[in-house]
Amino acid sequence: MFLIGAVAYLDRVNISIAGQAIQKDFALTNVQLGWVFSAFVIGYALFQIPGGRLADRFGARMVIALGVVWWGIFTTLTALVPMGMAGSVAMLIGTRFLLGLGEAVVYPSSNRLVSSWIPSSERGLANGLIFAGVGAGAGVTPPIIIFILTHWGWHWSFYASALIGLAAGAVWFLMARDSPREHPLVSQPEIAFIEAGLPATANEAGEVLPWRAIVGSRNVWAITFSYFTYGYVAYIFFTWFFIYLSRVRGLDLKSSAFYSMLPFIAMACAAPLGGWLADRITRHYGKRAGRCGVAMFGIALAGVFLALATQVASARVASIVLAGGAGALYLAQSAFWAVSADIAGKSAGTVSGLMNMGAQIGGAVTAALTPWIADHFGWTASFIVAAGWCVAGSLAWLFVRPETPIRK
Repeated sequence: MFLIGAVAYLDRVNISIAGQAIQKDFALTNVQLGWVFSAFVIGYALFQIPGGRLADRFGARMVIALGVVWWGIFTTLTALVPMGMAGSVAMLIGTRFLLGLGEAVVYPSSNRLVSSWIPSSERGLANGLIFAGVGAGAGVTPPIIIFILTHWGWHWSFYASALIGLAAGAVWFLMARDSPREHPLVSQPEIAFIEAGLPATANEAGEVLPWRAIVGSRNVWAITFSYFTYGYVAYIFFTWFFIYLSRVRGLDLKSSAFYSMLPFIAMACAAPLGGWLADRITRHYGKRAGRCGVAMFGIALAGVFLALATQVASARVASIVLAGGAGALYLAQSAFWAVSADIAGKSAGTVSGLMNMGAQIGGAVTAALTPWIADHFGWTASFIVAAGWCVAGSLAWLFVRPETPIRK
């Protein structure tokens, strides 16, 4: 899942690096480019719940394998959209929307896998390692895409991303199984250990929770709102950060590529650290402190870094401070997924899909709203708004009770 997550973010972040070349070729304004960015996120958001439901019913292995093929097709089609036609911009937006639909299956399916494979006491670290793939994939994207872009043009950066994705999908399909009992390399003692550590839930028989139980859960809505604020902030780094460094802060292409890697390196390091820390605190003080406490701290700290970065004159120092904000944000990442798996059990795909839909709506909002705020009030205002969302997202964890499963 680390590998699949890395490839997924390579496929989605490549357009932010190639964005200025695409903007020039298609004669797009900043707002139109924001629509292109938002189209992916809207598709990704809308299919979170169906993607999770599919994983709950048909298994993560097959759903992710088919999803990877879908990504390869629509990543390629992004590069094949003709320029200069009356409907070119609409075609570009539509292609990115459909790519988003396919990528939506990744993390709800992953969480369904975690609910079957990972004892509750290890889910923080497991999710941290999985989401380190986000930072790894997004972090290696700038140098890879810039190298390809400068040597062969932006179209080939999408072709290469598609080929890498298909190779990763083949590895996934050969190695992955939906449960420990289905995997030929898992021993009976390991199966017994895993199953003994799975939390008791209200739907142990394998039934999918009814919608009324899911939408009636205060836990679900609290973590979904918090993840909305999380997504709003995270997508600033996935969509506008590279352009911000090069266009607003005045860094050249090479420097922008280097400094735009820093937030994603911070994410890759902070995600497993936050998961390990959450597991450790949980073992000693319970899930309320370990899951909710770490999430509150990480999101609030991210807001502090975002606000501080607006006061820094040096572009390079500001990049480092903002990278600290990205890392702080990802300290909280695993808590969302560990809690949603714990409270949902066999319906972890559906519940985490709903939760992740909140984050993607936040991402769609920031992709379009951040440049609008910047155009009217300046980039400092854009980051202050993001910091404010961090405060709200941190406070939402006061209403989460991670020990309380969703009941029918």
